[in-house]
Amino acid sequence: MKDFFGKRWHDMGGDPAGSIDHNQHDFALWEKRVDALMVLSSAAGLMNTDSLRRVLEDMGTEAYETMTYYERWISSVSQNMIEFGAFNTTELAQKMAEVKSRGDTYGEAT
Repeated sequence: MKDFFGKRWHDMGGDPAGSIDHNQHDFALWEKRVDALMVLSSAAGLMNTDSLRRVLEDMGTEAYETMTYYERWISSVSQNMIEFGAFNTTELAQKMAEVKSRGDTYGEAT
């Protein structure tokens, strides 16, 4: 049965992964915001863990391996919000342009 279903590219269970750094690190503000967005959108019934995971698993090898953990999360949350109808790609692009115009750092934001 295992040979029939096999493992998908993102399933790393049982594969050698090297040493694990058990030291905690401080999360960046944007990472905390992504986490909060996931919690809030889930609580509002706009998405759930399964829908988050579905998009993560469907994003493809290159995206999955080159994006950070929270970059993958925000990509999944955004896709789920688009699918739910909370906003569309045009509205998302407009908001991203607005945020980018504020500057590269929070200190530069006006």
